Amino acid sequence: MRVIAGKYRSRPLRSLRGMDVRPTSDRLRETLFNVLTAGNPEALAGSVWLDLFAGTGAVGIEALSRGAKEVHFVESSGAAAEAIRKNLHSLGIVEGFKIVQQELPHAFWRMERDQVAADVVFVDPPYRKKAAYTQTLGALAESSLIWAMSVVIAEHEKKFDPGQEFGPLGRFRHLVQGSTALSFYRLRSGAEVVA
Repeated sequence: MRVIAGKYRSRPLRSLRGMDVRPTSDRLRETLFNVLTAGNPEALAGSVWLDLFAGTGAVGIEALSRGAKEVHFVESSGAAAEAIRKNLHSLGIVEGFKIVQQELPHAFWRMERDQVAADVVFVDPPYRKKAAYTQTLGALAESSLIWAMSVVIAEHEKKFDPGQEFGPLGRFRHLVQGSTALSFYRLRSGAEVVA
């Protein structure tokens, strides 16, 4: 596992053992960031990210490598939070991030209190925790953490559909790669999904 592009390109990242920590593959991460940057390498400059169920922190670290201003790594597991710290340390990243070691939705309340407004939210719970998708996407839709231009992305198994709508949050794109899929969501404007 490595950083795909940007400031820390090709630098290795540590992983964790166990089925609940399933780092987003290099290939899928590359696809995700290709969609988000759409050929503009500066597209993520200054962006604020939430990396939910962050695991090793690979997605949030990739965002920092590509110019994100701030990443909030949310991870309830102590071992995973420590892996994120080690990965950040090994790359020499000392600012532009917060590690929130708390269960959702408690972490949301804390970030709302700190007036966090995310441009991109990445949601990647353990695949076996299917209810976590509904709970997390529903809580995000009702929170002040996302705004009109925010993009929320859920990584999930191809054979599992996390849902089309969560209140005002609606899916506008579904991308399949191998046995994995990404669902992209935005807050709706009126009856339409904002693309």
